[in-house]
Amino acid sequence: MCVVKKTGLAHTGDPRQFQPMTPRPPRLATRALILSDQRLLLVNAWPESPSSGQDLLWCAPGGGVNPHSSLPANLIREVFEETGASITVGAPVLVNEFHDEARDFHQVDIYFRCRLSAPLPEVWRDPEGIVTKRRFFSRADLAAIRYKPDSLADVAWNTDRAISYDALEPLIR
Repeated sequence: MCVVKKTGLAHTGDPRQFQPMTPRPPRLATRALILSDQRLLLVNAWPESPSSGQDLLWCAPGGGVNPHSSLPANLIREVFEETGASITVGAPVLVNEFHDEARDFHQVDIYFRCRLSAPLPEVWRDPEGIVTKRRFFSRADLAAIRYKPDSLADVAWNTDRAISYDALEPLIR
């Protein structure tokens, strides 16, 4: 299917026939900012690909929101799946948007300040098989890794500020 972006129409194969495109709605997700001893818990953003040659991209644990469940309940479920951690969810601190226009993908993440309710278990497995690494990073450690969103360090360690908003960031891989 050929897409004509300027008009917002999709070509069906017949040069005389165009149909309006229907973009996918944004995906909503929740993420946890968990500081322990001034170290931030991060996870790998997607499954590792040893042949890709890319450095790992790190992000705060969390994920997609299921309908008819509160944002905190979704976050508790996602953090447990991705890290094995039990958490207490606090206030929201960041709304971040990212997108990949070529893939018609747009996600809105709501970040909450959270606390561990118990120590991390030594062994855990993400049921979706995406998260294979979890690690605590100091603010200085972040200089040596790739992470998203760009404002992550400022928001995580600045506990006195009101909720922040990051405008549309491009999705990176």
